[in-house]
Amino acid sequence: MDLLDAARSLQPDLVALRRALHAEPEVGLRLPLTRRKVLDALSGLPLEISTGTALDSVTAVLRGTGAGPTVLLRGDMDALPVEQRAPAGTPESLVPGRMHACGHDLHTAILVGAARLLAERRDRLAGDVVLMFQPGEEGDGGARIMVDEGVLTAAGADRPVAAAYALHVTSAVLPAGVVAGRPGPVLAAADRLRVVVRGRGGHGSFPHTALDPVPAACEMVTALQTAVTRTFSVFDPVVVTVGSFHAGDAHNVIPDEACFVATVRSFSAESSARAAEVLPAVVRGIAAAHGLSAEVEYRHDYPVTVSEPQAVAAVADTVRELLGADRWTELAHPFAGSEDFSFVLQRVPGAFFFLGATLPDRDPRDAPYNHSAEAAFDESVLADGAALLAALALRHR
Repeated sequence: MDLLDAARSLQPDLVALRRALHAEPEVGLRLPLTRRKVLDALSGLPLEISTGTALDSVTAVLRGTGAGPTVLLRGDMDALPVEQRAPAGTPESLVPGRMHACGHDLHTAILVGAARLLAERRDRLAGDVVLMFQPGEEGDGGARIMVDEGVLTAAGADRPVAAAYALHVTSAVLPAGVVAGRPGPVLAAADRLRVVVRGRGGHGSFPHTALDPVPAACEMVTALQTAVTRTFSVFDPVVVTVGSFHAGDAHNVIPDEACFVATVRSFSAESSARAAEVLPAVVRGIAAAHGLSAEVEYRHDYPVTVSEPQAVAAVADTVRELLGADRWTELAHPFAGSEDFSFVLQRVPGAFFFLGATLPDRDPRDAPYNHSAEAAFDESVLADGAALLAALALRHR
């Protein structure tokens, strides 16, 4: 039985695992129920398994038969604090306010499938494979913690990871089964700007006796957009979105302070570093002009996710050979989302790529995208995803 047929024979088991994960989603770094399901699914395979300390991760090492390169395959496991609005006929979350809205339940099932396929083909593995089951991708930096805890040397200090791969399903944009990626930046860096503008409160009818922080904070929000267009090249763009703005509680009271938080996306380390200088300076300058003070916190969350060109070529060749020439497409531009797999790709060459999982009755151009309460994923891609990850590990010599 060839690899793809073997993967498709696993499809019922992978669907069952995905649905069990979907029913009991967990958020953040601590995923005890999810970890238990993964450990049970890996039981009986010839794996060297360890679990994390600062997070509920699972690292499994499959030994190959030679001294070839060690390959890492990643599957993230955490869900989101989203109340699901599931379309009829799709799996439902049984936990109020939590949902696998980004498809990480599929990633976990796909990686389990790859583990089973590779375990049956150990004699064809030139080197070891590290299976990285990761919590806390959604903003908690779980990949960075796993790197700190030694996932890149899990096969041994003398057998460090030489190549790393991760896929991400999409509930829109790509038709089901289509794989997409690109060399170079594939996802943006994600930084966070938090500003507290402090003034002096007072009566809404006597603004001249107070120091009103609200107009100044509003001016900052619009000035940040101007700063982006006048400071950064359109060919190395920066995106600033203020997603939270809070000030006061009463219509006739000038508050003491106003606070807003923004996400800052960029596609190069240089632009990320420059934004950390420019944007706080804009905010402080406006505050000073109004006679106010501003507390500014700028935090680098995730770096740019950069795929190594040779690794992307390996993914493209594997897709064409395994799934068909029409199943690979190269992205013209990176996505503005971010990923903490970037911490792995900072250390070792590899590739991050997408696997379309749009439901057959939805149009990829306008279907609800990942993180939507209405996001839903086509489970038919599970076997193909497992075969693809396994094939990438097998091709390294």
